Amino acid sequence: MAEAFNDLTLSADKAARYAELAQEIASVLDGEPNLTARMATVASMLAASFDHYFWTGFYVVDPDRERELVVGPYQGTLGCLRIAFDRGVCGAAARTGATQRVDDVHAFPGHIACDGRTRSEIVVPVFDAAGRLIAVLDVDSDQPAAFDDIDQSALETIVAATFST
Repeated sequence: MAEAFNDLTLSADKAARYAELAQEIASVLDGEPNLTARMATVASMLAASFDHYFWTGFYVVDPDRERELVVGPYQGTLGCLRIAFDRGVCGAAARTGATQRVDDVHAFPGHIACDGRTRSEIVVPVFDAAGRLIAVLDVDSDQPAAFDDIDQSALETIVAATFST
């Protein structure tokens, strides 16, 4: 019983931190039109807020190379420079336009090991106000199954509020 209560408390705390963070991000970015500045700020603020985040950043759709992502602003160890839409978790999110939440990246078909310490990953597609895919937000953890429904819902909300308006 105590363990279930602790899990609920931790979940409530995490949800509250995401809600607070979403407001902080909106406040910091109020009036800032530059996409790179917006991405850099989101990556920095997210990375600094959660212990289970190992790598946090964006892969941007390359306008010069069809169906390919290029590394954008991030926090963490060296990231892959380019990812094709048909490779890895980021490519799957770009290709399908849907969030990918992977508990064990080593079991994911076509996983790209940018850093071998990554164990789980969540990738959220980023759309502009016209509904065009412009990037993906990639968050990696060195813990297995580090991301849950709370992470997914909050990250999708932050991304939509930050880039789709």
